[in-house]
Amino acid sequence: MDRSTNNMYFIITAQPKYHGYIHAGRICHIAESRYTLELSKESLTKLPVICMGSYTDTKLDVSDMDHVSAEEAGLLLALEDDSERLKWFRERETLRTALSLTTNTPVTVDEGKQKLRGIIRFIGRLSEPKYLDPLSGVFFGIELQGPDKGKGHTDGTFRSRTFFRCKKDCGIFAPFSRVRPVVPSSLTSSAHQPTLQAQTDKLSIGDRVTYFVDEKCSHGTVVDLNGNNEHQMVRISTVSNHLPYVFFFSLDIMRPIPHTLKSIQNFSVCFHSEISFHSETEKMDVDTPVVEPDANYGGLGVNSMVEVDFAAGKSYGTIRWIGYLPGRDEITAGVELEDNSGVSDGTFKGVRFFNCPPGRAIFLKLLTCHPDSRFQSESTNHREKTPKNEFSFFVCFSGFMGYILFTVIYTEEVSQVLIGRMKGIQGHCNSCYMDAALFSLFSCSSVLDSILFKSTKPQDAPIQKTLLRDIVNPLRSKGFVEGRHIMKLRQQLEKHGYSHSFTTDEKDPEEFLIVIMHHILALEPLLKLSAGGKVQESYCYQIFLDQNHNLVLPTVQQLLEHSFHSAGLKLAEVPSCLILQMPRFGKKFKMFDKIIPSLELDITDLLSEGSPQQCMMCGDLAHEECTDCFKDPIFSQTGFKLFCKKCSFQVHSNPQRQSHRPTILEIPEGFFEHGTPHVLARDKLELFAVLCIETSHYVSFIKYGPKSQDWIFFDSMADRQGERDGFNIPEVQACPEVGMYLEMSPAELANQVPRDMKGVAKRLFCDAYMYLYQSSSMCLYR
Repeated sequence: MDRSTNNMYFIITAQPKYHGYIHAGRICHIAESRYTLELSKESLTKLPVICMGSYTDTKLDVSDMDHVSAEEAGLLLALEDDSERLKWFRERETLRTALSLTTNTPVTVDEGKQKLRGIIRFIGRLSEPKYLDPLSGVFFGIELQGPDKGKGHTDGTFRSRTFFRCKKDCGIFAPFSRVRPVVPSSLTSSAHQPTLQAQTDKLSIGDRVTYFVDEKCSHGTVVDLNGNNEHQMVRISTVSNHLPYVFFFSLDIMRPIPHTLKSIQNFSVCFHSEISFHSETEKMDVDTPVVEPDANYGGLGVNSMVEVDFAAGKSYGTIRWIGYLPGRDEITAGVELEDNSGVSDGTFKGVRFFNCPPGRAIFLKLLTCHPDSRFQSESTNHREKTPKNEFSFFVCFSGFMGYILFTVIYTEEVSQVLIGRMKGIQGHCNSCYMDAALFSLFSCSSVLDSILFKSTKPQDAPIQKTLLRDIVNPLRSKGFVEGRHIMKLRQQLEKHGYSHSFTTDEKDPEEFLIVIMHHILALEPLLKLSAGGKVQESYCYQIFLDQNHNLVLPTVQQLLEHSFHSAGLKLAEVPSCLILQMPRFGKKFKMFDKIIPSLELDITDLLSEGSPQQCMMCGDLAHEECTDCFKDPIFSQTGFKLFCKKCSFQVHSNPQRQSHRPTILEIPEGFFEHGTPHVLARDKLELFAVLCIETSHYVSFIKYGPKSQDWIFFDSMADRQGERDGFNIPEVQACPEVGMYLEMSPAELANQVPRDMKGVAKRLFCDAYMYLYQSSSMCLYR
């Protein structure tokens, strides 16, 4: 939950009387409801505010504070020193400028005594707020450009967490006080100012770009590309009321020379090959596909009414054609606009794709088109009645013809697409282990979607094709997969010799997953463990506990920490997907009567040495770890015991802990250099699925949304129609009762009698076999 909302923020501008420990420049806050109550009083001279880093409120004079927005407070909190924070607050113009900055904006950043050129790639928090604070500092992640490359101190990663990607030492994290936008005049020739070389991503039709016209920043959409490898002519639709321009950029002079055009509402930019605009949309690597006329993608197809964002506002039109333009490898839509803001009559480079009046046609990336918002209510109602239609055109992936992959089933779609009888994956002949695993991985999560498209051996391509075309796409588009498709996959696995009983016998989910991920698709191991300086790789992690553990009703967080502690393991890196097998003696004998699901798994303390850690007592940078303190009951039941030097001295001054031998933590080289912010982020994974087993039958639970009741339960063999010649009936049902039990205290949960628990909650808490977690940031790069 975002605690930054529903608060009023202030900065202290004068030293408060009688509060010498509170300095001018401190950020403080008060709940809006309480602020409103205070305003209702006859005279308001003091406000009970809470200073950042404090638990209790302090009454301060209203005259000693100035109001700031939550966005301003976030930027100011990136500055550690109170006096520096106050100084930059008074530089209002700098603060206002920082608020207007967006990603992909060219900037300069102060680094030591140098001004380095770069492009903003990230704006946001590097860590979660400390204590009960509602906010933490907002930083700018900048990728250095041109001659300044290599003068940074990061590759976009901060404390083992990746916020953006760039080459080694080509990135910088900085507060707003060190960042300035590049003014348009910097494009003119200067002996003292090197020209900015922006990111050289290849432009495509439909890309949104930013450019400068008469020292003003403008935006548009690429509608045509011409030229050769040395120079390229880019035609950009601006749909502007101003006269368009043609810019000719010379490598020597780099000075824009405007030429007025009179008949079209777009302009062209001729630029040297080293200068380009940044594309906001990544391209899909496809070969020569064939597009069917009735293609439909994400609810859009031929004759769909859409809207397109241009610089001067929205334009509306109708999709008349979907396909691939000659020489272009992205899905393109030919749109007939309602006004004359287009560029042709349905032709592209002399080839006709559809017919419309002159000046009404435009060709765009399909991804840049959105349903016409003027009819949103009607389309929404229609969508509730009709599941997503299958996108029927083919593309060539890894040597075989397959379907485009559908996106995951979103939270608001679950009730229409997934829930009900004959929903999910239909079970057949001991397939429940495979049904539950595939449903868990692909219904509402995209963390392992990459395995559906990665290159594979020709003999294994049919298995990948079956997964994508016959299982994942029907599951996401229609909410149902026939049992014959699962049997087809099992037959293919058996034919390849991975097991002679895939079509008949029950398997363990991890056995099936390892065959698919490792042997078939050669996916890089999801998990990298560090032990004694050596790195081990794996796809799943089996939790083992020593005999001396004192856990009775454990959480998954506690189980993982105790297992790592007893085995002397650490994580070598943050995994994109973490698959955990619960401690059991076979399928039937459980070590614990109940296990409490951890919705978030904090893995910060589990990362290997070299990652900055946080003192568990005060929150400052940790310098020591004590394994002897791990099971000390005086400390919290979760988390490794890490201390700063001061807190470690105090803790181990106790006679009962004087025999402990803390080890020194390795602080990353350069952590205190280059003005690196001393803000420690917490690395967390989120739970998205749980596989359970009872009496040799696997089922699964999916956490599909942010609310506590957003849970569904899947059973591929919930019922059966007929006898020997009949068929199984799969079912997906909502189970909001799970959220109720998760909100109970451990004592309350321990007193719950399993057979009396509501709905199917008992199966989650008592029969858990495998937990699946994902990293919302790392899955973007794996």
